[in-house]
Amino acid sequence: MAAAGKVCTGFSLPYVAKYACADGVISYSNGRKLARGVDVSIEPDSAEDNVFYADNAAAETDAGTFTGGTLNLTVDGLFQEAEQMIMGLPAPANNSDWLDYDDDQVVPYVGVGYIARYQSDGVTTYCPTIIVKVQFNQLQNSHATSEEQKNYQTQALSAAILRGDNAKHKWKSLGKEDYATEAEAEAAIKEVFGI
Repeated sequence: MAAAGKVCTGFSLPYVAKYACADGVISYSNGRKLARGVDVSIEPDSAEDNVFYADNAAAETDAGTFTGGTLNLTVDGLFQEAEQMIMGLPAPANNSDWLDYDDDQVVPYVGVGYIARYQSDGVTTYCPTIIVKVQFNQLQNSHATSEEQKNYQTQALSAAILRGDNAKHKWKSLGKEDYATEAEAEAAIKEVFGI
């Protein structure tokens, strides 16, 4: 590639799947599309650097390790099945037409996947990304009345990022190489999430 780097030009197709880890092997189930993606940001936390001083100067350093973080995700609006899954809402009781946020709610650990679109030297590529283990916070909602024109409103989601339960505590995975098409990157996420 002739260009010095690549610039992000888009974000799309957020997916979720239930997280599990048995005998050090991470797996996913019940994968599904979350909604249409608007934006995403990852704020990792890490332990402080461990610096060794000698001859009155920093001589060696051990970079702080990842300890957790926050995933901020904005979507157009959650599909109801996806909201039920990420919020751990129980199935409607007694043929009810309502999903209830109540004491039976158990928010599960899930994986989140999405695609970042890049451009480098005029060539567009797509990188699948998976945040291995997160737990969503309770949803914040805000609705505004319609004015002269439609007022498009989005759904902001926030989740705690955790280290995976495998031996190396994986917390994020990127496609080994960017794909030439969005469909190929989406297929890679679906394969990991068992869709």
